[in-house]
Amino acid sequence: MDRLKQSLLDAPIIEKDGYHYFVHPISDGVPMLEPELLREIVIRIIRKAELDEVDKIVTPAAMGIHISTAVSLMTDIPIVVIRKREYGLPGEVALSQQTGYSENEMYINDVEAGDRVLVLDDVLSTGGTLRAITDALEHIGADVADVLAVIKKAGPNELDDTDTDVKTLINVDVQDGDVVIVDAEGDD
Repeated sequence: MDRLKQSLLDAPIIEKDGYHYFVHPISDGVPMLEPELLREIVIRIIRKAELDEVDKIVTPAAMGIHISTAVSLMTDIPIVVIRKREYGLPGEVALSQQTGYSENEMYINDVEAGDRVLVLDDVLSTGGTLRAITDALEHIGADVADVLAVIKKAGPNELDDTDTDVKTLINVDVQDGDVVIVDAEGDD
């Protein structure tokens, strides 16, 4: 069994306000992220993502950073981190991020019209973050070459009714207090 699948099956489940969450090192930073798991995920991303002629990896802070850094080190593609802090740099673009549990302003720097980008994130849940990012990149005039999330949680998301295809490495659900693997190969 692969490490990603096993790590999700072993993930602790916590309850918050009647909703069951799995706690995983890729999506939460705890429990500890073993290098073997990160390495496996990075290799799978490199194999699955359309990286030909990608100029930049674009990732939201904070949980996309470790994944994107590892992919960058293996591919020599620079990273742009979308931050929750405004810096006021020339060309900075603000976007509104809405998820199932929060709403924030985020800011993109260092992406210009014509840049070919890979959008890379840890989890696709409600789709609010990825939708806001892809909309902002379209507004900038960047070419979104590919969008990839490591884990997809079962259920509808805001990207279902768009032209944006999100690749995933594994699709899961939480049922009766356990993580259930819906699709161990993810979406292409």
